[in-house]
Amino acid sequence: MRRTLAFLPILLAFLLLAACHTAGDGPIPTAAPTASPQVTAQPTPTPEPTPAFTNPLTGLPCERDLSGEKPVAVMLNNLQQALPQQGNGQADILYEVLAEGGITRMLAVYQDPSAVGLIGAVRSARLYYWQLAQGHDAVYIHAGGSPEFYTAKRNQGAATVDGVNGVYSYADSGIFWRDRERIEGHYYAYEHSLLTSGKAIATILMEDGLLGAHREGYAYEMTFVADGTPVGGQPASVVTVPFSNYKTGVFRYDSGSGFYLAEEYGEPYIDGNDGSQVAITNLLILQTTCTVVDSAGRLRVDLSSGSGWYACGGRLIPITWSKGGAQDQLRYFTQDGQPLSLGAGKSYVCIIPTSREIIVE
Repeated sequence: MRRTLAFLPILLAFLLLAACHTAGDGPIPTAAPTASPQVTAQPTPTPEPTPAFTNPLTGLPCERDLSGEKPVAVMLNNLQQALPQQGNGQADILYEVLAEGGITRMLAVYQDPSAVGLIGAVRSARLYYWQLAQGHDAVYIHAGGSPEFYTAKRNQGAATVDGVNGVYSYADSGIFWRDRERIEGHYYAYEHSLLTSGKAIATILMEDGLLGAHREGYAYEMTFVADGTPVGGQPASVVTVPFSNYKTGVFRYDSGSGFYLAEEYGEPYIDGNDGSQVAITNLLILQTTCTVVDSAGRLRVDLSSGSGWYACGGRLIPITWSKGGAQDQLRYFTQDGQPLSLGAGKSYVCIIPTSREIIVE
């Protein structure tokens, strides 16, 4: 009897458990196995195609082959009261040289001017600026010029694009026009008002046959590397370049962008088209002899050869340079005589008297 009573609690517990298990509509659920997460294959991003060509003046990628085509070189007014210039920030190479009385002018060289907006104010020619342009086999664009320049031009029978004399000086040529309010908030003297544009240059000068293929046998010989920072040399965070008692240029290295930012007259050197500060990869300073040749104080600038400095990537080294004849291109060399390679990017070339010394900080 005790055995039967002892068994009853076990039997009751079993019956209760069975009732719980059969109370639903189906069998006792069991835990489902954890499924592995479905991984969706992500498409591989298509890399941006690398342009097949490089700009011969900068070494930077471009969409079409420009190596066999003439660039244009435009004279820019650099008097303080003529600033800001326009289109200067888009130049592939800027040359700055003394004109007379301590003032300087810029020669802005564009391999492909078609995408450049307004360019100006356009100013008069000097023989040595034209020789710099000839070294690029460039179409030279200016507004008037010195007697020495016009004599050389006649003797060579050469064609230039002149906004003061000749066929392009007429308004219906479509190349030049004057705008004394060319920058909002400024009103310029007449001599600071002459403009052109990249579109006008590219369209009209191509139609007229001045733009197009280089002269036979010409090729720009500069080489470029991804990082042009010179080996050795000295740190050059700020380079001060004195052209004269009137004009000094300052170039401050911005390590974030890798560019030298240009200043003049104590202010950022800006492009009036968009207000951006002129930023360049390569800074070249060339020393040479500058001699006064007439009562107006005009100069003769020796472009045969000399010494100078090269700054890129925040460092600076001494260099030598040579040009030779009017149509020869400038060539740069390290002190051991090897050709200098520039960093891929825009260049600013300062040509100063041998009596002036740069300051490097």
